[in-house]
Amino acid sequence: MNLITTFKPISMGLSQSRTYLFGAIFILGNLLLPQLCHFIPDGGKMWLPIYFFTLIAAYKFGLRVGLLTAIFSPVLNCLLFGMPSLAILPVLLIKSSLLAGVAAGVAHYTQKLSLLHIAVVIVAYQVFGGMAEWLLTGSFMAAVQDFTWGLPGILFQIVGGWLALKGLAKYEF
Repeated sequence: MNLITTFKPISMGLSQSRTYLFGAIFILGNLLLPQLCHFIPDGGKMWLPIYFFTLIAAYKFGLRVGLLTAIFSPVLNCLLFGMPSLAILPVLLIKSSLLAGVAAGVAHYTQKLSLLHIAVVIVAYQVFGGMAEWLLTGSFMAAVQDFTWGLPGILFQIVGGWLALKGLAKYEF
């Protein structure tokens, strides 16, 4: 199995209807996956499901689709299901937006896909998002929670994200 793949990310403009179509598909994924994970006690904290489809959206379809997914997924989850709570919504919006930016940037500039590329994306948004969370909440423990409780989710994002993106790399959209 080839671990490094030449990768062609797609950049979509805000005037293109397919931007919103793909955004809606990934937002739907980010609505459904957290609901499945919440069947497990502390499943959201452990699996970090709200970020998975944002990673895929931004890495493959660019910053605009990534940001649409990053912003609307937590907001709609909060409004529809009460999770995340309003208190932590700003932190999720920051982390999701950082994820979208870093993923789109890495994909665009490297034109490659590998476990290392995805790991760099995940670690970058978690570190910088954790620092933002620490500044917002004043709690170092809250800031590092994704690295303690969320380690299975981080690993899932890296491996599952790589596999999903490797599968999508075969298709021209």
